[in-house]
Amino acid sequence: MKLGILSDIHSNLEALTKGLDLLREAEVTEIVCLGDIVGYGANPNECLDLVRQHCSVVLMGNHDQAAVNLEAAEYFTAPARAAAYWTARELTQDHREYLRNLALTGTRRGAFLVHASPLEPGEWHYIFSESDARLAFRQFGEQICFVGHSHVPGIFAEKTGMDEVNRGDRFLVNVGSVGQPRDGDPRLSVGVFNPDRWEYRNIRAEYDTARARRKILDAGLPAILGDRLLRGR
Repeated sequence: MKLGILSDIHSNLEALTKGLDLLREAEVTEIVCLGDIVGYGANPNECLDLVRQHCSVVLMGNHDQAAVNLEAAEYFTAPARAAAYWTARELTQDHREYLRNLALTGTRRGAFLVHASPLEPGEWHYIFSESDARLAFRQFGEQICFVGHSHVPGIFAEKTGMDEVNRGDRFLVNVGSVGQPRDGDPRLSVGVFNPDRWEYRNIRAEYDTARARRKILDAGLPAILGDRLLRGR
């Protein structure tokens, strides 16, 4: 039994469609989404349709929150804030209500799920370092926690320092971003967790970045939001 994990789709329909194809090929039995379905990209409603259709658990991300509460976008960068305002105008009423009612945390197959960090989930803390991870480990009791938010995939072990999930330790895993990677690799990122074998695999794949970028430009969104898709940063 395998769990597919998506995060940080950011209204990128081309990346999401490819990511779902990859999870089907990996023969996952269930898919969860760690949030930030919208923001940055040009297809918020289409991405929400797919997530609602395919995901058993969907959590709120900070860009999801901002799309239905624009005060939350005040701390965003100027391009991100512009995207939040654009997204708020584009969302259907049904999708707006759906985002407003998403939970901040969840559990599935023995894993704790959250968008940003188990530490004050609604404050949107980033986990970049071992010290960030140490604070986060104190906030959940499960053996493994999956997060997104930073758009940088990675694995943190509580005690051993290992970078591969196994039964000998507790782990915090960032699954990376489907729709806007920021680790210098423009390929989309999704995760597959097998709780029976206690194995995790990060999958990267190319998708039609040029088309996703063109849609952003055609929508009148800030050009940087499209350009960064090409360089993954």
